Amino acid sequence: MATSTTVHAITNTQIGLTQDQRHRQRAYFASMMIRTFCFIAAIVLHNPYRPFAIAGALILPYVAVVMANAGKERPSQSHAFVLHQPRKSLPNLSDL
Repeated sequence: MATSTTVHAITNTQIGLTQDQRHRQRAYFASMMIRTFCFIAAIVLHNPYRPFAIAGALILPYVAVVMANAGKERPSQSHAFVLHQPRKSLPNLSDL
């Protein structure tokens, strides 16, 4: 009599907390560097491009904080990769 056993694949595991924090810190740092560039560009550029640089300098902090605080996303159960394999039972000693 064979019953099925649920086997979870290692590809379903979440990324580690350290890797997640490192990724979010790098994304935040890159966004703040772009913001710094926008501030410098707002000073250096002339009238037709200056409003775009000012808008970038004002909007990027909000976007960076929202993205940094998003955190790890949990996979839904419907997308999880689960293998169903039948369990092998041991033969009866009387059958030997």
